[in-house]
Amino acid sequence: MTSKKDDCVEHGRRCERRRRWRRVIGCILLFLFLVLLAIFITWLVLRPTKPRFYLRDATVSQFNYTGPPSNLLSTVIQVTVSSRNPNDRIGIHFDRLEAYASYRYQQITLRSHLTPLYQGHNDVVLWSPILFGPAIPIAPYLCDAIKGDIASGFLQLRVRLDGRIRWSVGSWDSGHYHLFVDCPAFLTFQNGRSTGEGAIVKFQQLSSCSVEV
Repeated sequence: MTSKKDDCVEHGRRCERRRRWRRVIGCILLFLFLVLLAIFITWLVLRPTKPRFYLRDATVSQFNYTGPPSNLLSTVIQVTVSSRNPNDRIGIHFDRLEAYASYRYQQITLRSHLTPLYQGHNDVVLWSPILFGPAIPIAPYLCDAIKGDIASGFLQLRVRLDGRIRWSVGSWDSGHYHLFVDCPAFLTFQNGRSTGEGAIVKFQQLSSCSVEV
């Protein structure tokens, strides 16, 4: 039989092991807490502000539609979009960015992939993609809407950007955030006609864009 003394020794060893594990776990939890606290404080101090986007100009060289039964729209439009980083100490990585045009909530061009880049603090960058929409099928009601808008001499398109960004502070980069930009483009048509090959409709008024991150 095991003596009471041996039982006490074994019990003491078990208690010591528990105390050691508690110390190790406590140190790990304290370390994780301090790391998270440092990240949180840094985030509060820096407080990244989302980039500001502007549509600077849009040149429509083709905007032709055919009514029923085909209901097709062909579009060629070149746009210039600028972005300004308003942060004093935070850079922005644009890892993926795509541009397209829409009319009354329907996409009317293919997506154009923009060059990935890094934007330093307070920097301004420009993109000038050409957006193509070769015979894009559209909803029947949009043909009537386009016809009415062009007859009135006024039409509103929207240039949209969709992508992923990261914030950068020194050597630290955040995870990815989804970026969505919506820019209104107000176009004026002459003589109530849509544009054919070679015809040009220009929009050259600086337009502020809504930005979601």
